[in-house]
This record gives sequence, C-alpha cells and structure tokens, in this order.
Amino acid sequence: MIKIIDYKAGNAPSVMHAIKHMGYKAEFARQAQDLNNATHIILPGVGSAKATMDSLISMDMPAKLEEMVLNKKIPFLGICVGMQILFEHSQEDNYKCLSWLKGHVEKYDTTKVRVPQMGWNLVRFTSQSPIKTQKDGHFYFVNSYHAKPENKADIWALSDYNGGFVAGIRQGNVYGTQFHVEKSGEAGLSLLEGFLGLEREV
Repeated sequence: MIKIIDYKAGNAPSVMHAIKHMGYKAEFARQAQDLNNATHIILPGVGSAKATMDSLISMDMPAKLEEMVLNKKIPFLGICVGMQILFEHSQEDNYKCLSWLKGHVEKYDTTKVRVPQMGWNLVRFTSQSPIKTQKDGHFYFVNSYHAKPENKADIWALSDYNGGFVAGIRQGNVYGTQFHVEKSGEAGLSLLEGFLGLEREV
C-alpha cells in the first residue's frame, strides 16, 4: 500500500489527490504503525524544517522510517522540505535533521535572488535511476532553502536559480525532489508514476 505521511506542516492531501488522479490507491500515515504494510512511502513538505521534524518526532516517525526505509528498503520519496530533512542539518531554524544523507541545507543568497523561489524551473537529471520515466523538463518549485550534499554521488538532478542548485537526490531506494511533483503537471505525474512503479530493493 502506498503511504503518504500526513503531518501538521505537510501538504499530504495534495499528494493524495495526485495519486488518486493517476488511478492508484493510497492511505495517509498519521502514526508510526501505519507504515507497517507500506510498499512506497512519500513524505510531502511545506513549511520549515523544524516544524516538519517536530511533527515527525511527535508521531514517533523517525525510528519507524529508518526501519522501513533504511533497513527494509521500502522505496521512499521526500518532497521539498521532505527532501531537505534527509540531510544532517538545516540552516532554517538551525535544526538537526534525520541525517540519512551527509550534507546540509542553506538559504539562497537574498542579495542575489528573491525568496522564495516560486514557479516553474528547468530540471536536468544528471544520473540514471531505476525510475524509467525520469526526463528533463520544467517542474514547480516553492523554496527558500536548498540542499548541499557532501557526497556528489547523491545528486540526482540539478536546476538553476542565479546559480546551480540541487533539485533532486537519490541514494539507493531513497529519493528526494526539491520541486513539487504533485504540482508539476504532466512532467511531475510522470515522474511520480515511475516512482510508484519501483519495487522494494532486496
């Protein structure tokens, strides 16, 4: 069963709507045990890193996510802030995150660009993945912060906002997009469908 983590700071209903529109069945996960029968896990993101982490901790999610994603290798997709908290630390609220990936999250230079970045931007996939539908195209962003992975091999996609930034990450069964796949029209739904077609790694 596809599980969408529904927490206070997220936009889980928007992701649920997109998945149902594609003809798939999914359920909200509002407590840790809801993930027990997950075939795919999606962590949407809207708001701050601190609010997201605090909500997940209040739901006893971090340990369960580690069990299901890092140990059992269930395909995982983090969206926007849901991607950012996969790193060790976010400059936003100076907050410690999940630390699944080495690196940190920092704010765009506001002397050079307006924040948040809001709108459509070209994404280039720089490495292959088992997602057969990945394709360069325009995706929808709303973000003031961006990830700086320590391991360049974790970079899956890049974009540009007065300078290059990481638009997608991948490490094994763990995927993350800075852009909102659920709001990115045909390109986003195609990528999401490719993710939902992944099987658990063994």
